[in-house]
Amino acid sequence: MKRILIVGGGYAGFYAAWKLGKRLRPGEAELVVVDPRPYLTYQPFLPEVLAGSIEARHAAVSMRRHLRRAKIIAGRVTVVDHARRSVTVQPPDGDAFEVGYDLIVVTAGAVTRRFPVPGIVERAIGLKHVEEAVAVRDSLLTSFDRAAVLPPGAMRQRLLTVTFVGGGFSGVEGFGELLSLATALLKKYPEITRDELRFHLVEASDRILPEVSPEAGRWVVRSLEGRGGEVHLNTVVKSAVDGHVVLSNGVEFDTELIVWTAGNDANPVVRKHTDLPITERGLVVVRADLRVGTDVEAVPDAWAAGDDAAVPDVVHGGYTVPNAQHAVRQGKLLARNIAASLRGRKVRPYAHHGLGSVATLGIGRGIFQYKKITIKGLPAWLMHRGYHVLAVPTWERKVRVLAVWLTAALFGRDIVSLASVEHPRDAFVGGGEPVTHETAARS
Repeated sequence: MKRILIVGGGYAGFYAAWKLGKRLRPGEAELVVVDPRPYLTYQPFLPEVLAGSIEARHAAVSMRRHLRRAKIIAGRVTVVDHARRSVTVQPPDGDAFEVGYDLIVVTAGAVTRRFPVPGIVERAIGLKHVEEAVAVRDSLLTSFDRAAVLPPGAMRQRLLTVTFVGGGFSGVEGFGELLSLATALLKKYPEITRDELRFHLVEASDRILPEVSPEAGRWVVRSLEGRGGEVHLNTVVKSAVDGHVVLSNGVEFDTELIVWTAGNDANPVVRKHTDLPITERGLVVVRADLRVGTDVEAVPDAWAAGDDAAVPDVVHGGYTVPNAQHAVRQGKLLARNIAASLRGRKVRPYAHHGLGSVATLGIGRGIFQYKKITIKGLPAWLMHRGYHVLAVPTWERKVRVLAVWLTAALFGRDIVSLASVEHPRDAFVGGGEPVTHETAARS
């Protein structure tokens, strides 16, 4: 059998493997998926994981459970040597090893873009994976518990100050959902007043949500500010050493929580460690049919899609935007085209007419835009939930998410922080003695 190796289990890789598993005949080809995480993270649900509206595990889809036709290798591809039809895999433990293949599918995805801002690497949390969303939520809940027993002052204000850097979909949705959670928590914490909450959203450009119209973006800013958020446009973070944030507009404040969502960068494996053709931005050069190469010449036995590929946009010109809508549909087309190519049939170009943009801004708040149609508030929020519960892969995950939403509607969100799982041995080592926040941090 030919071996099809899929590098990365994100949207494009997961859907390619999932659909190929259904299309391939028994014995036609062997599927291998290599990814450090044994699950697909459904990133549109991460803002709701922040807010406690969705259980963390429900935003993750198990590869071993649903990719039954594929062999899953838990590890990170560090080198792609297509000339030798081989990749180097670094597992979590042990030495690196090589895996050979007959056909490769590069869907390694993007990584969080970072800038050399003092203090950011030491203090900030990203928002691309489930564990990051859980950490952000637990950090806020723990801060409320700590602030509630402190007298008014600098430390209490620091604990009740939250900073998001980046005004794209991840940043704005995460900011809106966490602000919604914090506002709801005030009912459970009578010691804390609304005026003590400080939520800062920092964006380097002159607008947020570039996928929607400028007018719609301004409405979102007004909505967030009307709920107590502070939006800093045309502003960058100059420093965040020890949680003391210095902005380019002259504003300074101390914050306990910094969430970094300032866009994506090319995957270093694709940018530096492959012999496949790449663009100046470090993306794999692909044709409209998702084969690696140019219209003049394709690279044999190589395919790519998703955030690590420069996919031509045959509908609007240029290249497709790196988002979930495109990655999911490109993954499905990968499966169709790869199966067709194995059987000597014609492959199809990728062409997708956008379905519009929809964003959640917190419970009961959202915005949807399709061409000149703009819907705001509760209807847009319902559309957001409806679209994503249909889009999340597998019926098992759809049912679990719907069950959690129904439970939350009846009983409210779960506000228990499990930050202590980061130090599970404290109770055992301490012998039942109370462990302070500072002691836990040192351990």
